[in-house]
Amino acid sequence: MGDSERSEPEEEIMEATYEALCEHGYADLTVQRIATKLEKSTAAIHYHYDTKDELLVAFLEYLLDGMDEWLKADDEDAPRERLSSLLDSLLPEEPHDEGFTVAMTDMRAQAPHNEAFREQFVERDAYTLDLLAAAIEDGIEEGTFREVEPRGAARSLLTIADGGWSRYVVLDDDDALVRARGTAREYVEGSLEATTEG
Repeated sequence: MGDSERSEPEEEIMEATYEALCEHGYADLTVQRIATKLEKSTAAIHYHYDTKDELLVAFLEYLLDGMDEWLKADDEDAPRERLSSLLDSLLPEEPHDEGFTVAMTDMRAQAPHNEAFREQFVERDAYTLDLLAAAIEDGIEEGTFREVEPRGAARSLLTIADGGWSRYVVLDDDDALVRARGTAREYVEGSLEATTEG
């Protein structure tokens, strides 16, 4: 996913939107409340974004760009270590800032009703899937992993991660990420790693 170039005023608007969303939630988010956090008039926001919808689409891109900053793995690492790094990024021991998690969950909940939101989530999902599948495919080629369908295996791991985050955020299940991380490791060890006999 691309790194969007934003001007300093646009970055400030994104930060103000983040603060307002964390404080008020999506349902009660208004341009006025964002402007209040920005300590400027709504006109300053509308100079850059014609409508609230346009602003929120840009804000979602801002959030997803932020996720790409920590969803990385070193291409020089062996496939097993690369896959492990990606899973650690997807299911961290120390969850990200609570405000970020709430903001992302609020935006994600709008995707079924907002085509522009859905398109961005679909794009990010495909990007993450590509990273996981590439690590698995490389592992198959070097004999670390079994002969599996890489994208199918990657999709299974991503489903485990999504389920862990859903339980963590929606159900306030503090152990959900720990359990999901364990399940992902069990999947890698039991379904992906090549056996010594083979």
